Amino acid sequence: MLTVGDAKKIIDRMDNNYQIFVTKQFERDLEKIAQSGHRKIAQKLVDFVYPQLRQHPHFGPSIKKLKDFTPDTWRYRIGAWRFFYEIDKEGKIINMVAASHRGSAY
Repeated sequence: MLTVGDAKKIIDRMDNNYQIFVTKQFERDLEKIAQSGHRKIAQKLVDFVYPQLRQHPHFGPSIKKLKDFTPDTWRYRIGAWRFFYEIDKEGKIINMVAASHRGSAY
């Protein structure tokens, strides 16, 4: 049974979650992905990727910090697709900046 203390811990953790914002470029990239017949990718972002990034944007099997990028840029991998984002630690914000197929991502 959930105690009041447990509920408060859950709420406190939720308050520490990051907010996710998408850039216009990211929206355009997602639209191109959907038009190429990969409509499920957007749903995977909503169902799986965004919840993980809100809680742990730095860690995970599909997350990697890219080298030699300024500002610091991270990528999330779903199959052959790469989703790039920047993290504002102070503001608790994740900016989704671009999406691309693996072959043209780097």
